[in-house]
Amino acid sequence: MSHAPTNHSFDIAHLGHVEILTNKFDQSLQFFTQVYGLKLSALDNNSAYLRAWDDYEFCTLKLTKSDTTGVAHIGYRAQSPEALARRVAAIEGSDFKVIGWTDGDLSHGRSFQFEDPFGHVFEIYYDTNWYETQDGTEKAALKNTASSFTGAAPRRIDHLNLLAADVREFRRFMETCLGARVTEYIELDNGRIGGCWFTINNKTYDLACTEEHSNATARLHHVTYATDQREDILRAADIFLQNGVHIETGPHKHAIQGTFFLYVWEPAGNRIELANAGARLILAPDWQPVKWTQADRMKGQAWGLKTIESFHTHGTPPTEIPQNPEI
Repeated sequence: MSHAPTNHSFDIAHLGHVEILTNKFDQSLQFFTQVYGLKLSALDNNSAYLRAWDDYEFCTLKLTKSDTTGVAHIGYRAQSPEALARRVAAIEGSDFKVIGWTDGDLSHGRSFQFEDPFGHVFEIYYDTNWYETQDGTEKAALKNTASSFTGAAPRRIDHLNLLAADVREFRRFMETCLGARVTEYIELDNGRIGGCWFTINNKTYDLACTEEHSNATARLHHVTYATDQREDILRAADIFLQNGVHIETGPHKHAIQGTFFLYVWEPAGNRIELANAGARLILAPDWQPVKWTQADRMKGQAWGLKTIESFHTHGTPPTEIPQNPEI
């Protein structure tokens, strides 16, 4: 039995980068470069431009000095200049907040910025800077690999998870502005949507949104980089342990999306994940979103590990507002 095609514009190529804020810049930079294993492409007065060893773009994580933590913006790369123009027209014709054009930064050219109903800033761009090795120490042994690697050595940026008070409304934002589709979602007993996993290509997801359990806005749950295999994550757990990094949960396997995961907090408190997420692709053009119930989620993760409380309450920036998680 075939299904009706799912809505998908294909105007967006992939998740490009995430800018996160830190109030402990030096410690955060040391974590990301020396322990987590990202590469430093450049520094300016306020930010470090980082990338994983096989990210082709100059920057996939922009680390910016701040008096707070959390996410500053999320960048997606369009398929072409024409695709960028189509997305801009769709956003301008919507009821979502438009910020406007920027000149870009060290990592990419001009971009168009807009905002979801919960305060998260997004941008889309096409012109980008491809990373080029600067010296022999960064040169990879294989010519089809972008650069060498050290530390936990994640391969590429994979996804991020944002928090929103109304996930159903966030879904409308993603479908309208980015032409995204939902691959899996959580429906709570009270009818609310507890979480949605979105893709704009044939990856299973590049952005997740889960329910905010406080009155705060614009918060980040986590940013994730992908590894080649599960053994990389097991080795990373020892690296984090050796370096005194707070391991929040894992290694273990998620039920939703089936990813093998490990969550840590970098020195400023932003949650960072390593995940082996590359095996699953959405190839069916008529893929129907997989629904997970509240009862499903109460079973815990794939192999029975119960989801710890901080996973439902901790986000950045932190909030002191009482929280009442349901899943």
